[in-house]
This record gives sequence, C-alpha cells and structure tokens, in this order.
Amino acid sequence: MYIVTLSYTRPMEEVEAVLDAHIAWLDTYFDAGIFITAGRKDPRTGGVVLVRDIDRDRLNAILAEDAFQAVAEYEVTKVNVTRATDEFAGLVGI
Repeated sequence: MYIVTLSYTRPMEEVEAVLDAHIAWLDTYFDAGIFITAGRKDPRTGGVVLVRDIDRDRLNAILAEDAFQAVAEYEVTKVNVTRATDEFAGLVGI
C-alpha cells in the first residue's frame, strides 16, 4: 500500500478554488477501489490518501490527474503492512 501525503504550497484561497475538482478525482478512484481512505491534515496544511498496492507508474499517472497538483506537493511512501489491530486487519497485505 502507499501513503500519499499532500502539503499545500499555495494560499488556501487557491486550494479552495480547485477543491471540487479534487473531490471528484478522489471519488473516481474510491469508486474504482484504488483509494482506501483520505482526509485532511489537522491543522489544514494538506491531506493524506491511502492507496492500494498498484504499479508505481500507474499511481504516478493517477496523482498527475489531481487538480491539487497546482496547489500542493506530494510525498509517496510505499508500506508493506504486515501487522494490524483487529479494526485494521483488512489493511494487511494490500
């Protein structure tokens, strides 16, 4: 699985201007079963998306479609989940 961390690089007004397009992008990949979970950082300086283990080139292509490319930088970390509590057992091996 991948942990994708977004950090805003532009003022919040610019982030808000592309928020609807970003949410539509999230919806597309949640519906496709590729995104596991997503949410804002607190304080609101960016966000985090958990992504199933897919080909890295495919992930890069998906990230390139995001409207937030204009207002954020992305850090991608691959994680091989081998242990989890009962509540998160479904994340093992994905």
